[in-house]
Amino acid sequence: MPRLLAIFLAALLSPLALALDYPSRSVRVVVPYSPGGGADTVSRLLFARVAEELGQPFVIENRGGGGGTIGPAIVAKAPADGYTVLYDATAQSINPWLVANLPYDAAKEFRAVFLAALVPNLLVVHPSVPARTVAEVIALAKSSDGLDWASSGNGSAQHLALELFRASAGVRINHIPYKGGGPALNDLAGGHVKFFFSNASASTPFVKSGQVRAIAHTGRGRLGSFPDLPAVGETLPGFEAYEWNGVFVPAGSPDEVVGKLNAALNRAIAHPSAAERLAGLSVETRRNTPAEFSAFVASETAKWGKVIRESGIRLD
Repeated sequence: MPRLLAIFLAALLSPLALALDYPSRSVRVVVPYSPGGGADTVSRLLFARVAEELGQPFVIENRGGGGGTIGPAIVAKAPADGYTVLYDATAQSINPWLVANLPYDAAKEFRAVFLAALVPNLLVVHPSVPARTVAEVIALAKSSDGLDWASSGNGSAQHLALELFRASAGVRINHIPYKGGGPALNDLAGGHVKFFFSNASASTPFVKSGQVRAIAHTGRGRLGSFPDLPAVGETLPGFEAYEWNGVFVPAGSPDEVVGKLNAALNRAIAHPSAAERLAGLSVETRRNTPAEFSAFVASETAKWGKVIRESGIRLD
């Protein structure tokens, strides 16, 4: 009997012991986007700090393709031990509504760890556009047959921001999807299209150089990088449209692992060098718990699901 009791206790306590020792080897961080993009850049910045603190390598593995579904599918099938981590973005709350036969259940197969970054979009226009405020953009749209408005692709976060704006303002908009934000920004600067909700990190250089003009941003309050720029929500109360990044682990991962990762990531965003770099990228950060991030993801998923249903967005 004592031997059986010892075996039972060992089986019961070994997951806890492993979690308390976490990490005892390198951790794989799957980023379902290409190297050099916003999510990749921020993930490398944060996990370099986490690796330094926890004493083990956190190795970024870019697994792009499939509209952002390949990386999450890999992590969903990984052991729930904290050694395979997903660094995903807004697609986590959009793809469940847009992608047929999604190879994972986003609501059930992941555990939220940490909201890493909030990147507002900028409402940017070609300098020839006479409107200089959100109210003037709305008035211009109502006096026309519809404004030609770019997005970075059908079903993208910027497309959804456009549809939310259309519904909130009650205006007509002619959606012009591009294959990425870069081509859309270049055409905006060239005057081939006049309006665009652009990721703030990508569009800031265009605004600073005067190639495009920023009218508002889609976050809350004021941005550190553009302190005089109003939020769209100051004209359309409740309007928010962020691109966000966050950290997930497979469902069933131990509380101790989730807690240790969350604490290390909270310290990473607060580190002076990281905070300065993130602010320069127009990235907003805030301390948060796994429960708060889980609630945020649920809210975002419900919000964008409503926009997708009401606007009838379908992937090509």
